[in-house]
Amino acid sequence: MIIQLAPDADTDLVKRALVAAGLWVTALHDGSRRVSHFSVSSASSAVEATDLLRIPGVASVVSPASAHPRVDASPSTVDVRGVVVGGASRVFMAGPCAVESESQIDAVAARVAAGGAQLLRGGAFKPRSSPYAFQGHGEVALRWMRRAAEANGLRVVTEALGEADVALVAEYADLVQVGSRNMQNFSLLKAIGRTGRPVMLKRAMSATVDEWLLAGEYLLEHGAAGVIYCERGIRGFDHATRNLLDLGAVALLAHVHHLPVVVDPSHATGRRDLVLPLARAGLAAGAAGVMLETHDDPGRALSDGPQALMPAEFSTVMASLRAGSAEA
Repeated sequence: MIIQLAPDADTDLVKRALVAAGLWVTALHDGSRRVSHFSVSSASSAVEATDLLRIPGVASVVSPASAHPRVDASPSTVDVRGVVVGGASRVFMAGPCAVESESQIDAVAARVAAGGAQLLRGGAFKPRSSPYAFQGHGEVALRWMRRAAEANGLRVVTEALGEADVALVAEYADLVQVGSRNMQNFSLLKAIGRTGRPVMLKRAMSATVDEWLLAGEYLLEHGAAGVIYCERGIRGFDHATRNLLDLGAVALLAHVHHLPVVVDPSHATGRRDLVLPLARAGLAAGAAGVMLETHDDPGRALSDGPQALMPAEFSTVMASLRAGSAEA
């Protein structure tokens, strides 16, 4: 944003008024070294241009066109078949990293519902770094997950891995997930948007916040019913945890952009013992919900066992998070 001053403006008074409004400003000089404009930092508080024009000495306010107008205009809540993500209530999504069998997902779904979660998560198609790792059961896993969710009053969130899978996943899922590896797979984003489903967009491992928002713009531009942003940790240099959970980005999306954002502390840490404190931190930063991994026998999980909560741990974590949300 650029604020132009009137020729007779008292620059000191204008600057004090701008700072008092919560703006970080830098003076710009004309050829005679007179302060003619103020440049406003993007880290400033959100202030309407009409309010700035009321300050004596301000001649005009120019705001650059947004690169993601649909994101800017989108509501702060997303409806996932009756479950509202955003607003006053906190939403919890839980389940295994991968759907391994019908009996497994039936048992986990019952436990997830009993713990107070509203959405069942699980991978039918799994993007794995190694071509020899378990890739998921595909359509049959989608059917298992749909039946398990319906039996327990849950909604389904699962990933569409490729364009060829989009229509199939949208048939079974209430919330279509875009995984971190696919955040900038623009052909896939367009295809998912065209389903008209709400979408959960995971942040890529090295993506900036602007890149994340622009990926959301692709989805909305092509018809997505809404976008929920999922902070799952970005890649860092320290291997003490799997990733770095960026709580600054969570607060920015929640409080500045007013967008529904959830945190995934399971993928962020890669350690089940750190899931609860980071889930609490995410909610304190403004997250609308939490995504958790849980497995009946993590030692035998076909993917991401070390970060999956065991049954007793899951119950404890959910009870703590729900109690904290009620107090808030």
